[in-house]
Amino acid sequence: MNRTWKSLSLSAVAALAVTAPMALAVSPAHADEGSAVTFRLDSMKGTNATGDATLTPTADGGLVVEIRAKDMVPNSPHAQHIHGDTSGAMKHCPAPSADKDGNGFISIEEGFPDYGDIHISLTTTGDTTKASGLAVDRMPMADAQGNLSYKRTLTAAELPKGTLENLANLHVVQHGVDANDNGKYDMEGLGESTFAKSLGVDGIPAEATDSATCGMIMPAGGVATGGEAPTAPNSGLLAAGGVLLAGGAAVAISRRRSAAVTGA
Repeated sequence: MNRTWKSLSLSAVAALAVTAPMALAVSPAHADEGSAVTFRLDSMKGTNATGDATLTPTADGGLVVEIRAKDMVPNSPHAQHIHGDTSGAMKHCPAPSADKDGNGFISIEEGFPDYGDIHISLTTTGDTTKASGLAVDRMPMADAQGNLSYKRTLTAAELPKGTLENLANLHVVQHGVDANDNGKYDMEGLGESTFAKSLGVDGIPAEATDSATCGMIMPAGGVATGGEAPTAPNSGLLAAGGVLLAGGAAVAISRRRSAAVTGA
């Protein structure tokens, strides 16, 4: 690739949408130290990306997060997060039917009603709160073959309250798609990201913010199936404006116009 999407950063929450997951395994609601939870990351509508994720609680109350994915957009940053809820409300990845405009992908706005807020931003270094939701300068890059590997140990202090007790209600989401199969994020694929535009940033491709993979742990007694993800109660969903503003945090974005997208 001869251009890179180099300098987009957000200091406020940027909740990203996802599409339907297929769970790999049943998990207990509470995870003790050493009891790893492993599940499959499935392709979201319109993508071929797949992978797996493992969440392993540590003896001192932290969490080791490991992710392996393939068929991602090569040489490109991929924002990734743990989404879900620790208050008892069941969140989930949107089903393919969430694609209301019929363009073959799930936009952020289409996914908001289902996945809930960002729980943890899976950055490579530094802050892991939802304020780093689109800190792509600290998100993992896929290699030239589209493979992505990530491992980070989060300390107890970095985990939001209730994380380890509610692993069964959480799921991992990765973002960044290639709608027109040209190996880059560009406007020709899905047009401009209306999500980024709503934050006052023009010229960001929707391909850069749409979802690539999602994996969700089924509650005890759940069964992994094909097709669309099971629906969940929508009570307790945050309004889109509240998710975006994250308690009034301001959005700060710096980018060079000549490096707004990834090119081949």
